[in-house]
Amino acid sequence: MQTRTLGNSDLRITRIGIGAWAMGGGGWKFAWGPQDDNDSIAAIHEGLDRGINWIDTAAVYGLGHSEEVVARALKGRSKRPYIFTKCERVWDESRTVGASLKADSIRREVEASLRRLQLDVIDLYQIHWPEPDEEIEEGWTEMARLKEQGKVRYIGVSNFNVAQMKRAQRIAPITSLQPRYSLLSREIEESVLPFAAQNHIGVIVYSPMYSGLLSGAMTRERIAQFPVDDWRRNNPNFQEPLLSRNLQLASVLAEIGKRHGRTAGEVAIAWTLKNPAVTAAIVGVRSRQQVSGIIEAGDLQLSSNEVQEIEHALQQEMAETSERAS
Repeated sequence: MQTRTLGNSDLRITRIGIGAWAMGGGGWKFAWGPQDDNDSIAAIHEGLDRGINWIDTAAVYGLGHSEEVVARALKGRSKRPYIFTKCERVWDESRTVGASLKADSIRREVEASLRRLQLDVIDLYQIHWPEPDEEIEEGWTEMARLKEQGKVRYIGVSNFNVAQMKRAQRIAPITSLQPRYSLLSREIEESVLPFAAQNHIGVIVYSPMYSGLLSGAMTRERIAQFPVDDWRRNNPNFQEPLLSRNLQLASVLAEIGKRHGRTAGEVAIAWTLKNPAVTAAIVGVRSRQQVSGIIEAGDLQLSSNEVQEIEHALQQEMAETSERAS
């Protein structure tokens, strides 16, 4: 499996990594519904056995549960993958999620994550969201201090815009940025990705299949059966009039995938990886079977004609959706 160096680090990471958001299970604000821990562990094992060498999680996923599942999955394995996690999203006894970039909060969070992950050091520690905005400088200063003290090997940011990254850079270098990026979410192309490339900031994108919508396995029936606590139920892209457009786009990706013996999801992921500013993509998996549908994405090379075909299909579907809406 191909690898790339992540930003200014010495981490050589595979072009796709295991995303552990849904592994947090149900019962919290941004859940994906219930999740069987045994399925999560099997998915992690399958991904690692097939060559993936990093896992991305966050403290808030399942309010600590995702990190604990990752630790269970790695117990007894001879070779440990790189572990990336995040801070800033905090919660109280009532499970209400809030935000803090105060130094003492980050200090408590890293210690809690180290304990849950059963690690002595975290390979990449990231600020999950730049909130509260006025605390970015305090938070990034503390992140740099954690690196100096050896609690974490490298530090990165997630969901930051260019202005916010510039503020952080005045304090300490940024190893990586984690932004949302897919065919249905392209806001970072104009300024964020060029800035990252110019400043040698590694980019690991999340939701390259737009939370499963472009996987080729999504249907109206499946969406209608989402659990009540699946956050996607309230996402406009999973509702009409956008849903028909998105499912049609997924069918185009599936058609291209057939030419390569690959899935629509792998085409969607490969499309994000074609951007030279993108180091790798985080791909969420919830079962061993799902790994087979994404594992070859890092090695799939789309031709320029195929990229144009995808672009044409997207523009056509957007135009038809707009026409229907008017």
